[in-house]
Amino acid sequence: MIQLDGVSKSFRKTRVVDNLSLRVETGERIALIGANGAGKTTLIRCILGEYVSEGSVRVDGLDPRARRAEVLRRVGFVPQLPPPLKMTVADPVAFASGVSGADATRIGMVAGELGLDLREVAGRPFVKLSGGQKQKLLIAIALGRETQLLILDEPAANLDPAARQTFFQLLATRGDNTMIVSSHRVDEVSALVTRVIEMERGRIAFDNRLAEDGLAGAALRATVAMSRCEPAFVAALEQWGFSRDSAGLVWRGSVANPDRLRFLCLLSHYSGVIGAVSLAETSSVETDNNVCA
Repeated sequence: MIQLDGVSKSFRKTRVVDNLSLRVETGERIALIGANGAGKTTLIRCILGEYVSEGSVRVDGLDPRARRAEVLRRVGFVPQLPPPLKMTVADPVAFASGVSGADATRIGMVAGELGLDLREVAGRPFVKLSGGQKQKLLIAIALGRETQLLILDEPAANLDPAARQTFFQLLATRGDNTMIVSSHRVDEVSALVTRVIEMERGRIAFDNRLAEDGLAGAALRATVAMSRCEPAFVAALEQWGFSRDSAGLVWRGSVANPDRLRFLCLLSHYSGVIGAVSLAETSSVETDNNVCA
């Protein structure tokens, strides 16, 4: 669905995306994580064709700059920050349904599930809506039509708890869609995604596909060997219930399936002090954390 080869993007003298190559298969659901300034939003804008960039970008085989209208018809996008639209709420709904052939009623139904009644706000300027209302409308436009690719940049940032829950339930029903979800809340997307990619300084620092074995009790048996002692990492592994050998540099333990994304992210953050990692699937969480993978 997405093919990036040697993609770079700079703003003045600052390289924000740095020679990045990535292949996203149809149906993959990706959590895109990383600190502020890591390049996540810029990468998303390159995929959407909003930025001119070095290298090659293809979405479903199409250049998103040269064939932007065709690409965007395939994409449902929720930006991190809502655009400053002065038009009424009814206008972007009509525009989205017109260019994509979607039923505006379906967009209204999704908005209603999120707690936004479009009939009540249809005549109001978009810029006058609250942050949560803007986000609900943008999500409704993205999910209220048939798409092949969903790109969501911190989509739940302004949602109330009830709307958050509904939103992720809606995403779970879009099993055929390829998804890229940029989020700081790893716990929210861990049950949804099949792959996690962490960006750091414009590059991919970590890329892991998560097994989909369907076993509720499935777990990872892990052995982590440190190249040197790092107190913060030691404390984190102890919180995960890991135990260490007599030398104190090799740690062993088990990670339950729902928690594996958070654990993999932990490893990525301390990659500089890790000498080796061994991970293995097991059908249940080991009762003996000293079992070696």
